[in-house]
Amino acid sequence: MRIYNSIHLVKGEDLNHHGTLFAARTAAWYVESAFVAAAASNKNSSEIVCRNIHGMSFGVPVEKGDVVCFSSRVARVGRTSITVHVSVRSELTGVEQVSGFVTFVTVDEEGRKKPHGIALDESEDDMERQIRELADKLFEK
Repeated sequence: MRIYNSIHLVKGEDLNHHGTLFAARTAAWYVESAFVAAAASNKNSSEIVCRNIHGMSFGVPVEKGDVVCFSSRVARVGRTSITVHVSVRSELTGVEQVSGFVTFVTVDEEGRKKPHGIALDESEDDMERQIRELADKLFEK
C-alpha cells in the first residue's frame, strides 16, 4: 500500500517537562498521520472515525530541533475497519523513534458502520509483510 508522509519540526512548544517531545503532541501528529492514510485509501475523509490506538511505543526520546517524519500505510482491512501502521523517524539521524498502529472504521451519516470496499494489494517487501503480520496479531483472539 502507498506510504503517506508528514514532517514536523520539533519546537519548544512541543516539549514536555523533560525537554523532549510531549507524548500528547506526538499522539496528535500520530493519529493525524494515520488518518491521512485511512482517508486517502477510502477516498472520503468524512466517513472515517478513530476506533483504537493500539500502541504508540517510544523507542528513543525525540529532542527539540529534530525533524520527524511520520510514515503511515494501511496494514490491514476488515469489512468496515482500516488499520494503519505509523512509523516515526528522525530526518536528521534516520533512527525510528516511535511506532504502532491505529484502527479506524468507516461510518455512514448516522454514525453506523458501513463497508469501505478497500482491498490490500500484494506486499511489496519483507518489511510490509512483517507490518501486516503484526497488524493481524492485533485482532487474534
